Amino acid sequence: MKRIILSLAILAALLSSSALFAAEGQGQAAPKAVTIQGEVVDMGCYLDHAAMGPKHKECAAMCISGGMPMGLLTPDGKLYLLTMSHEDAAPFNACKKLAAEMVSITGPVSERNGMKSIEVTAVKPAKSETKATK
Repeated sequence: MKRIILSLAILAALLSSSALFAAEGQGQAAPKAVTIQGEVVDMGCYLDHAAMGPKHKECAAMCISGGMPMGLLTPDGKLYLLTMSHEDAAPFNACKKLAAEMVSITGPVSERNGMKSIEVTAVKPAKSETKATK
């Protein structure tokens, strides 16, 4: 389990630093921010045994508070590693209290070698779907 945690932490650091270096070092514009809805999951338990949802909330909160990387699992099954913005860590840190909750996260998305990430620049609870009334 410690290997998984360490590997995921290293991967998260490499992804966020390499995305920043690629955008700044090559004079490219930073990726455009998008908003994605999904469930905040702890990457270790989700990847190891597909743990998610309300039944896993306490465990996910404990794992995340212990340093486990967080992910955003979309309704269509896409998984994004959550990374912290160097300009403002507050939205990323707010995600730590939203384990197993449906949220809307805004930020630039990156992908490298099949791994997707989203830099958390804003987070809010996802609006539940309601039927439109006439």
